[in-house]
Amino acid sequence: MHESHDPATPQPPEDAVEAVVPVIPVVLPLVGAAMMFLLAFIAVTMA
Repeated sequence: MHESHDPATPQPPEDAVEAVVPVIPVVLPLVGAAMMFLLAFIAVTMA
């Protein structure tokens, strides 16, 4: 039987943590800004 992968180009298993790490510098400030906006909106609404 023929295997589907080429032994000349080994594919390491994709780790979930390694997939998320490159987007952390983009996502973290966006989530922080959204959290600050929501908290300020709640504070102004309650005041």
